[in-house]
Amino acid sequence: MDPVTWTFLILGLAVLAFLSTKVPLVIVAMGVALALWATGVLTLNEALAGFGDPTVVFIAALFVVSESLDATGVTAWIGQTVVGRAGTRPRRLIAIVGAIVALLAGFISINGAVAALLPVVVVVAIRAGLVPSKLLIPLAFAASAGSLLTLAGSPVNPVVSEFAAASGGRAFGFFEFALVGVPLVALTLLIVAVLGPRLLPDRTPEALTVAADPQAAAAGIRQRYEVDLSTTAMFSVREGVVEVLIAPNSHYIGRTVAPGMATKDERLVILALHRGGADATDADSDGSLTLQAGDAILVQGPWAALDRYVQSPDVIATTPPQALQRGVPLGRGAKRALVILAAMIVMLATGVVPPAVAALLAAGALVITRVLTVPQTYRAISWTTVILIAGMLPLATAFSTTGAADVVADLVRTSVGRSSPHLALLVLCLVTLVFGQFISNVATVLIVAPIAVSLAGSMHVSVQPFMMALCVAGAAAFLTPIATPANTMVMQPGGYRFGDYWRLGVPLALVFLAVAVLVTPLIWPF
Repeated sequence: MDPVTWTFLILGLAVLAFLSTKVPLVIVAMGVALALWATGVLTLNEALAGFGDPTVVFIAALFVVSESLDATGVTAWIGQTVVGRAGTRPRRLIAIVGAIVALLAGFISINGAVAALLPVVVVVAIRAGLVPSKLLIPLAFAASAGSLLTLAGSPVNPVVSEFAAASGGRAFGFFEFALVGVPLVALTLLIVAVLGPRLLPDRTPEALTVAADPQAAAAGIRQRYEVDLSTTAMFSVREGVVEVLIAPNSHYIGRTVAPGMATKDERLVILALHRGGADATDADSDGSLTLQAGDAILVQGPWAALDRYVQSPDVIATTPPQALQRGVPLGRGAKRALVILAAMIVMLATGVVPPAVAALLAAGALVITRVLTVPQTYRAISWTTVILIAGMLPLATAFSTTGAADVVADLVRTSVGRSSPHLALLVLCLVTLVFGQFISNVATVLIVAPIAVSLAGSMHVSVQPFMMALCVAGAAAFLTPIATPANTMVMQPGGYRFGDYWRLGVPLALVFLAVAVLVTPLIWPF
């Protein structure tokens, strides 16, 4: 078979594998890259180029920045603030979170906005008594709508602006996109808030690390132990309290300890003791206890010392210190994390350096300033997301290099001819919308934009509405988790499956399509 046929066949098989949900996503993505090489469609370097793509590096570094906000309690503080103002009503929470991420996406890109707010939304969902799956797809969809607010909102925006300027039209202004962006953000928030609670699954992910609630932890401690300490006294920026159990075969078994004593290595203060399987009255009259396996000890000290203490095989933490520390609003390192985040946002908004460089500088600064450790940065990256995006990017390259894009272009020209510009616009937007669900919207627009320019020229109409309509249709990437990196980023934390996206995505995509075809020509006439 020729390369064009192989490209379409590989795309079709990948879609079927994604829809089946029986093959792991990373295996499908790697299979796509290897199949493109094995069939001769791409060279080995081209097939594996996604792993060195700046977009992939950018997203991986954004996970590190996101982890810094979570680990330092910034997300806990924002979560408390949002829940405090919005309460626990799902629709109001969706609207508020969506408005925040849409505004942020307009200035720092979809991926940056979603990565920054992803842990915040998880915390908000837990505090509101909701599963994250009710909020995370709306987060990604609202970010896509927010990308239409400014020229910097998405890589697609400057692409269509340059095409317009080079094809007899003019470049779009920085805020000109907002003429369609603002109404689309409002409609997106309305749709996800009204339909989201009904159409989104009630699903818990397989693995979800959430910051513990210090208030709940302190209430539990006061109930189990004779400890008269406020929540702020137990959990502060510098210190915390952790309950540990004596492990079987622990070196501590047989030792006699009492409240007020300090541990030998980390010098943590013992606040209280509890006999395993019995009540505290089993302690001696002076409060001391000869330790046995299963006994509980309540210790207090600096967070770093607590973290080292629970790594010992002699004790088992009932709640990891890191989970408790994350729940302390604006904890240790929060100011440094916020300053570094602000610096990254400025670099992204001004374009002084490429996005990947800005994110890597931010990630490096977080390690140098000791906000995060190197092992934390490794754990923070969602490798499933990184591999999925890296494996699928070569498919866009294949469409451009093999002539598969030209095949689509010829079909569009044949079907449209020289008829109504509205019909031409509809066909082009449909092609953009469909292809944008499986290859990047940037690659899709790069494929379709020359066709749009050619059609506009043959019909003797302005290229401006065509370019803006492609921008709107390119943002309507709502039907699959691989449509945008943001969609992929929320998949694992939300416990989503491939088929969860289209339920809420279809009505949104229809709205975007209607705006692209009917409203855009009213603002930028043919």
